[in-house]
Amino acid sequence: MCADFDLTSRPTDAARPGRSLRGRLASLDLRLFENAAESRWPGAERVLPRLSRAANHGVLWFGVAGALAATGSPRARRAAVRGVASLALASATINTLGKRSVRRARPALDAVPIVRRLKRQPFTTSFPSGHAASAAAFATGVALESRGWGAVVAPVAFSVAASRVYTGAHFPGDVVAGAALGVGAAFAVRGLVPTRGQMPSPGRPLVDDVPALPGGEGLVMVVNTKAGTPEKVRVLKDALPLAEFVECEGTEIPDALEKAASGARALGISGGDGSVNTAAQVALRHGLPLAVLPGGTLNHFAYDLGIEDAGDFVRAVEGGDAVAVDVGRFRSDKASGIFLNTFSLGAYPELVQERERWSGRIGGRLADVVAAVHVLRRDHPLEVELHGEKRPLWLLFAGNCTYRRMGLTAGRRADLADGLLDVRTVSGGRLPGVRLLAAALSGPLSRSPFHAATRLTRLRVDGVAPGTLLAYDGEVADCGRQLTIDKQHEALRVYRPLTIL
Repeated sequence: MCADFDLTSRPTDAARPGRSLRGRLASLDLRLFENAAESRWPGAERVLPRLSRAANHGVLWFGVAGALAATGSPRARRAAVRGVASLALASATINTLGKRSVRRARPALDAVPIVRRLKRQPFTTSFPSGHAASAAAFATGVALESRGWGAVVAPVAFSVAASRVYTGAHFPGDVVAGAALGVGAAFAVRGLVPTRGQMPSPGRPLVDDVPALPGGEGLVMVVNTKAGTPEKVRVLKDALPLAEFVECEGTEIPDALEKAASGARALGISGGDGSVNTAAQVALRHGLPLAVLPGGTLNHFAYDLGIEDAGDFVRAVEGGDAVAVDVGRFRSDKASGIFLNTFSLGAYPELVQERERWSGRIGGRLADVVAAVHVLRRDHPLEVELHGEKRPLWLLFAGNCTYRRMGLTAGRRADLADGLLDVRTVSGGRLPGVRLLAAALSGPLSRSPFHAATRLTRLRVDGVAPGTLLAYDGEVADCGRQLTIDKQHEALRVYRPLTIL
C-alpha cells in the first residue's frame, strides 16, 4: 500500500496543532525549500542547472568513469568500475522500490526564479531523488576504492545533489533520502565485492632490516625505457631527488642491474614482470632489498604487493616499509631460474612464443588472437611423467603462492609468503579450448575430469619431450628432459607501503 502526500496542495497542514511527526518534517522540508528558492548562490545559476541536466540518466557519471579509466591507473579503473556498479544498484532500487513506495508530488515552482528552472520538468514522483542517489552512490563507490579520487569526485556529486533543490526539482528531504540510499548501495556493493584495501595484505611478514631512504638516498633505480612509464618515472625523480636513475633497455638491463647493485643500499626496477624477475635475481645475489615500480603490461607482482603508482613506491621507500616474500625456483638439465609469479609448460609457453612471433607484424591484440587459435589447434597434448605416472597434459601451471583465480579471470594472491606452489594441470584429450577455459574459471584446490589443482612445496616432472618450452614470468626457455620446481620461503625483501590509499 502506497503512502500519498502532497506538500504543495496542503501547506496549511503544517500549522495544525498536534500534527504528526511526518507533518512536522514536511513543514521543515517546505521551509528549507523556500529558503533555498529565495537564496542567491554566486555563480550557481550558470553552473547548477547545466550540471543537473548533465547527470540525467547517469551520463555525467559514465563520463567521469571513462575519464578515470583513461588515466591508466589500476586504482582509478577499479574506482570507476565500483562507482558505476554502485550507481547501477542505487538506480535499480530507486526505480523499483523508492519511487513506488512514497508518491510525493514535486515542489511548486512559484518561488523558484525562471532562470534556474529545468527546461524539461521531471514528471515522476519526487521522493527520493534519483539524481542524488546516483551521485552519492558513484562518489561513495569511488571513494571506497580510492580516497584520493573520491575527494576529487565528491564536490561534483554534492553539487549535483544540491542542484536538484536549487532548480526546484526536489525538496531537500528527497535529496537527503536519495543520497542515503546511494551511500547504502555503495556499501552493499562493497559487501559483495570487497575493495582492495579490505583484502589481507599479500606481503607477509613485515621485516625491519631494510633501510628507510629519505629522498631516495642510497636507492639505485634501473628504468626499462621500453616499459612505457615516463610519467611515473618523472614523478619518482621529483619525489626522490637523492636517488640514482639508470635508464636502459632490452639486453642492457642485466648488466645495468649488476652495476647498480654494487653501490646501492637498495635496488630499484621500473619495468614489466620480466624486468622485475631479472632484478629480483640480482637483489637475491647481493642481499639487497628490492623496490618495484610497475611499468609493463600486467605487473602482477607489483600489484599484488600493493604498489600501483609512484606514490605507493615513494611512501614505502622513504618509510623503510618492507615485507619478505617467497621466490619460486625451477631447475632442469637445460635451464634454471626463479619466478615471482607463474611457471608453466604446455599451451601457455607456446602462446607466448606465437604472440612474440606475430606481434611485430600485425600488432599486439591481433597477435593474441592468432596465437590463441594456433595453440588451440594443436592435435596432441604434452606427454610428461608426474609422480612416476605418465600423463598427457595441455597445461601445467605452478604459481608462486596461491592464486585466487588463473587464466581468463583476474588472478590475485592473498599471501606472497605462504610457502606453497599453486599447481594446476589441464589433462589431455579432446576439446583443449573447453578444458583450458574450465581450468581458467576454477579456483584453487578444484578438481574435475578436465583439470586438477593442489598445493605443493616441490614438484618433479620427468620425460619431457625434446624441444618443449617453459614459461616463467612472461619469459620463454627450452625446458629439457627433467624438471624440478620448488620454493625459497621468504627469501626476498621487497618494499611495500603499509597502507593502501
